[in-house]
Amino acid sequence: MTDYRTSAHAIFDVKYHLVWITKYRYKVLRGRVAERARDLIRQICEARGITIIRGAVSPDHVHMLVSAPPSLSPAKIVQYIKGRSSRRLQDKFTELRKRYWGQHLWARGYFCATVGAVDEKTIREYIEKQKFEDDQDGFKITAPTET
Repeated sequence: MTDYRTSAHAIFDVKYHLVWITKYRYKVLRGRVAERARDLIRQICEARGITIIRGAVSPDHVHMLVSAPPSLSPAKIVQYIKGRSSRRLQDKFTELRKRYWGQHLWARGYFCATVGAVDEKTIREYIEKQKFEDDQDGFKITAPTET
């Protein structure tokens, strides 16, 4: 049976598969940067009532399967995540500020599909088949950590 979520005035099951890339596909999401990106994305989602079902931070892109309230459009979800995470990552890591001098860590676009377009099982399996080095609560980093 489906696990429905509730809010003050709605019962819902809205899931999106989201993917976005770093600007110029630079492979900057490694080691401490990837870990911080994962933590920031978790915080941003939690603050907006978005549940991360599965996620993966790869060196040049992020994959997520999320359950969101119906009041949030996919565009707003991505805007919140990309905007805040870009700003915070560049504040913490000066090497990102040098590489992305225009203050845009993420490329402009993103991919979004509802779970109805491709079933949830297929998306879960796709994310699980990525090469993972670090897994915390179903949100993984696909590049080895730097020492």
